[in-house]
Amino acid sequence: MPKRRWLLTAGALALGGLWLISRRAAAPRSGGQRALIPSTDPQPLDVLIIGAGLSGIGAARHLLAKSPGKRFEILEARHAIGGTWDLFRYPGVRSDSDVFTLGYSFKPWLGRKSIADGADIRQYIQEAADEVGLTERIRFGHKVKTAVWSSGEGLWTVTAEAQGGQGQTDAFTRKARFLFLCSGYYSYDEGHRPAFPNEESFRGRIVHPQFWPEDLDYAGKRVVVIGSGATAVTLIPALTDRAAHVTMLQRSPSYVAVRPLLDETAHKLRRWLPARAAHSLTRWRNVLTSILYYQVARKKPELFKQRLLQAAADRIGDGFDPRHFTPSYQPWDQRVCAVPDGDLFEALRTGKASVVTDTIKTFTPTGIRLSSGQELLADIIVTATGLKLNVLGDIGFTLDGRPLDVSRTMVYKGMMLAGVPNFAYAFGYTNSSWTLKAELTADYVSRLLIYMDERGYEVVAPRADPSVEERPLLDFSSGYVARGAAALPKQGSRRPWQVYQNYLLDRYTIQLSPLNDGTLRFTRSHTPGSP
Repeated sequence: MPKRRWLLTAGALALGGLWLISRRAAAPRSGGQRALIPSTDPQPLDVLIIGAGLSGIGAARHLLAKSPGKRFEILEARHAIGGTWDLFRYPGVRSDSDVFTLGYSFKPWLGRKSIADGADIRQYIQEAADEVGLTERIRFGHKVKTAVWSSGEGLWTVTAEAQGGQGQTDAFTRKARFLFLCSGYYSYDEGHRPAFPNEESFRGRIVHPQFWPEDLDYAGKRVVVIGSGATAVTLIPALTDRAAHVTMLQRSPSYVAVRPLLDETAHKLRRWLPARAAHSLTRWRNVLTSILYYQVARKKPELFKQRLLQAAADRIGDGFDPRHFTPSYQPWDQRVCAVPDGDLFEALRTGKASVVTDTIKTFTPTGIRLSSGQELLADIIVTATGLKLNVLGDIGFTLDGRPLDVSRTMVYKGMMLAGVPNFAYAFGYTNSSWTLKAELTADYVSRLLIYMDERGYEVVAPRADPSVEERPLLDFSSGYVARGAAALPKQGSRRPWQVYQNYLLDRYTIQLSPLNDGTLRFTRSHTPGSP
């Protein structure tokens, strides 16, 4: 191991060891298996969680660990656990973050791969739910449409469409004291799909990765993948095992970084230490390493770009063309794509795949004609053109009869909205694993509920501060963010309204700062005009 990498690993392990000593890691324990609360039960829930993906199952595990007596349910629009990892089924689907930070702090990752396959992540989430009886608390096929807050009742009334047999839907209503939204940030119903000139003339098949057809046979076919983001760089090497040839057609390049598929240090730690301790040390090492790399990328972008380009050149060999891997923006203005063991570069080196940087002039019966005049022949075209951002699960929120305009609200600690009572939502990082921030949020909500119970508070909401300057929620130029930025809530110019993309700062702001910081307003009674 190079000296610099060894020093970095040793330092991260030392810091992780200090953390383990200072805070004994305790896994969330089961509050006991409980059957799903009947749909006709008139008693309000203490907490209603929306979404049964990584965030939702993690939130429920934290509730069980810290408030085992709380009555809660999970509403999930789909018919399975997993969220993103149940939705995406395209070839090669995998994490773009290391699984030790993508996974939960309380459940060791025992798989071999550090960049994990989608099916393995889905199984991991399912296990996290099954081992403590959470699956019994999930109402599948319940898509939430509206959430109405009544100050008079001190309750949310949530209405969902419940999918029954033969495609029938029924209205389902549930009341809850606290609403915890864990439904992610993009639409599951549609991806971003621009229209291309004359695409109806194409005689082959056009597919979007978000809705990959089970019957799609690409063996021996020429495939063109439109896009250069995380989905495209994942799909292309996976398709080359059967396709005749795969072409990545990109309007502009993305930054691509090589990550190890296997974490040898993590495997050694498993041999030396109990699973939980090894997982915690690896997780902390990866957190600190990713923060360091991000800081280097932002402060020394030319050095960072040079290292990425050199890694690509070393693996592609003589066919390397830097213009295909040199974006016009700076590193981490958009997410850096991860390729485990450089599998994308290997596919390019062997000639099984190629990359073309150009714009589309028109579709043709046999492929795509580019602005340069070149025609790419194709039997299948894959539109890896991105996600469609949604805001708070596309749920219609109403506060005491007033529709909530989310774009005019400000985010408190990256998880609550000014003036919105008894509400939190899980929103992860753009430069690191989503789960890191989602777990901080779940831990905060659990502690907040305990704090309120101990003092007899029933309602809490952040109070807006007119002196705080508004800023965009995400300092990120990715297409899906730019397209949906106007509908997002705002962040503020100072704490606690700032949204950090830094796990260590968030740990301090969320876990170590006082709950009653003067910004939250707590009330003990349900009176008209409460927050």
